[in-house]
Amino acid sequence: MIRSAVTISLVPEARGGPFVFWDGLEAGCRAASELGFDAVEIFAPSADAVMPEELQGLLDTYGLSLAAVGTGAGWVLHALSLSAEDAEVRGQATSFVRALIDFAAGFGAPCIVGSMQGRSETAEGRVAALSRLGAALDALGDHAGAQGVPLFFEPLNRYETNLINTLADGVALLEGLSSGNIRLLADLFHMNIEEAHLDEAIRNAGPHVGHVHFADSNRRAAGFGHLEFGPIVQALRDVEYAGYLSAEAFALPDSIEAATQTMRSYRRLILGEGD
Repeated sequence: MIRSAVTISLVPEARGGPFVFWDGLEAGCRAASELGFDAVEIFAPSADAVMPEELQGLLDTYGLSLAAVGTGAGWVLHALSLSAEDAEVRGQATSFVRALIDFAAGFGAPCIVGSMQGRSETAEGRVAALSRLGAALDALGDHAGAQGVPLFFEPLNRYETNLINTLADGVALLEGLSSGNIRLLADLFHMNIEEAHLDEAIRNAGPHVGHVHFADSNRRAAGFGHLEFGPIVQALRDVEYAGYLSAEAFALPDSIEAATQTMRSYRRLILGEGD
């Protein structure tokens, strides 16, 4: 069964970005539970920003799971990337992600590497940047595996990186790694920019897909743009996807309405309600 999740950002510096809930962990968990979500996905400033006991208590109280933990604050707050030319910066980036892996693994949840992949400043440097990224992902994938969780890697659109833009790019990257513990995050907003056919891209990526960011063409909640979700959901079913549709969308017109619309779309597409 494909399950539902919604994002909570705990990074004030990123306010206005594509996260549904912004005003505290407890408020986000409470609203997610009231609206019927199965899980929350957290965008945290660091591994020590949330006490594990606090998070576990909230998950238990509100009947939620932890779907994933984002690592992008390492880029947003500290300009760290796993493909940086500077070895010290790469080391700091790896340590930042590794600590979040350890935190998330305590809840049986994976971490996401998206913006932390970085970018190459020149076309000529892209091959070297990809090599550095691959080495870091191998180490982090194996580290996550030792904790009993996968690592998710997210292709981003061309305006955010020039390294990995499509699911096919992601598959090629993963198949060149030694770690077998990394899966792809299919973000429907990024895919809307980069993929000719979103459903075909998902089918071609097949078992490599481990997580889905659920948003519309304009990065608003699903149903507030022009994506055709029926073929996308069918493709996910065809590849036997059993993870989350996690709402990483703008809080427009506000958090509650964005989350409500997400759940409305989830129930129609996945549960067949209102068809």
